[in-house]
Amino acid sequence: MSPNPSPPRVLAPPFDIETAALKVRAAEDAWNTRDPDRVALAYTEDSVWRNWAEFLTGRADIRAFLARKWARELDYRLVKELWGFRKNRMAVRFQYEWHDDSGLWFRSYGNELWEFDPAGLMRRREASINDRPIREADRRFLWPAPGPRPADHPGIPDPS
Repeated sequence: MSPNPSPPRVLAPPFDIETAALKVRAAEDAWNTRDPDRVALAYTEDSVWRNWAEFLTGRADIRAFLARKWARELDYRLVKELWGFRKNRMAVRFQYEWHDDSGLWFRSYGNELWEFDPAGLMRRREASINDRPIREADRRFLWPAPGPRPADHPGIPDPS
């Protein structure tokens, strides 16, 4: 974890297609750092989350959740894509790959609904996620981690 993380670049609503796509990529890049302190700065102090069956409120809860997540989901690599947007809301689909401490690999598929405050911080996130076991040989996200997906790496393949 970073002792003094710098705030992420903030893109604020209302979004257009360009700023919405940039916002999604900025979120993907931040999550791929696996730095709970850095990622938590993108959310309001009182942000509300639903992630699977877990409900979180505030940056401290988000930070703790992310620390637990990345302690369990090893070699995590994520791809996000914009699905739609309107004013201060976005719908995003994503996939990420990871393995557990026994070496079993998974690809997680999901959708998120995001709502932003006027400054561009996320005040609400609702995620639905399914994990699917995969063979290590079936991995798609192979760039060096932690770190951002390379610009020339394809996004989410269809069909997934």
